[in-house]
Amino acid sequence: MELVWKDRKRTFLGLPLSFTVYSLDGERLFIKTGVLSVNEDEVRLYRIKDISLRRSLGQRLLGLGTIHCCSSDATLKEFDIRNIKKPREVRELLSQMIEAERQKKRVRSLESLDNRDDVDDGDDFDGDHDL
Repeated sequence: MELVWKDRKRTFLGLPLSFTVYSLDGERLFIKTGVLSVNEDEVRLYRIKDISLRRSLGQRLLGLGTIHCCSSDATLKEFDIRNIKKPREVRELLSQMIEAERQKKRVRSLESLDNRDDVDDGDDFDGDHDL
């Protein structure tokens, strides 16, 4: 599949001087790290449950940010896409692609299992003690 987005982790003064490469195609997010010993991880987009953007003062000054992801993937439960350019745009792109993949695969998340309206807590307010 064709890549939709690609960037490197930025280090000193926002320059791409690291050996961590992030890329995104229509179905997967890839994280490649290392130079002599290379580690390549991938997570299917429909498995990503939550994303958030973190930006320190230094990152804001350099136009960078870190996207934190929580997933249901066996090897990548939580991971960061660190020090990338245009983090808001990337987060929005990632969010849209995750939602599209979840709809395409018909994946639903059970966000609220503890619905307090449906729970019988034993209180009987009318005093007739229904038996």
